[in-house]
Amino acid sequence: MIIEIQEKIHVMERRYFEEELRRHFVGEVVACTENAIRVRGYTWIFDKVKATFIRKPEKRERVIYPTDRTTINIIPKEIDLDELKYSIVAPKGLCITDGKKFSLEVSEFTAMR
Repeated sequence: MIIEIQEKIHVMERRYFEEELRRHFVGEVVACTENAIRVRGYTWIFDKVKATFIRKPEKRERVIYPTDRTTINIIPKEIDLDELKYSIVAPKGLCITDGKKFSLEVSEFTAMR
């Protein structure tokens, strides 16, 4: 697999229906095969009222099976996952950022600009 152990990733799953929960996952790869990635990190859930993602407080391990519904972004290894948050960053729109040097536009929200 092209993803390696100890890489950090941001995972978005495309929804089938508008009312489906928007869920992202950010974590560090602990194992991978050709068909699956085991990641330790945080689940983020979209809060419609606040119009941003809220991080679940507990770290968890998740097995991700990449499909055509999955977008996986690589995060630089030096980024501290505990410092990441979602915010509006001009001119990009909604981004996940550490508030320092890392910022990743969340393209499914490009229309929020």
